Amino acid sequence: MSAEGVLRLTGHTGETADGSLAADPEAQIRQVFRNIEVTLAEAGVDWSNVVEINSYHVDLLIQTETVLKVASEFLDAPYPAWTAVGVSELIYPEAIVEISCVAVFPKLK
Repeated sequence: MSAEGVLRLTGHTGETADGSLAADPEAQIRQVFRNIEVTLAEAGVDWSNVVEINSYHVDLLIQTETVLKVASEFLDAPYPAWTAVGVSELIYPEAIVEISCVAVFPKLK
């Protein structure tokens, strides 16, 4: 939903089109970023418009290096503000990461 030039995306996980979640952590994390990329594109923006990310991780410290590696495939400077939180579980038992973000629409000239 957008309000006053802001798009808020919540609860994206690494589900594939068939609803499954990869057992491989890197594949699942990459799929979360791809899923968000699709939603952003549907709204007419992209990762460069994202100003804030909140991510929730089962085993955050184990994922950190992989998350940063995958994120570098999608994010460029200036990077959005990002808060990463370790959690004990997510809505889907197989999910290891869930990401929400805020994007701003570019001003029309």
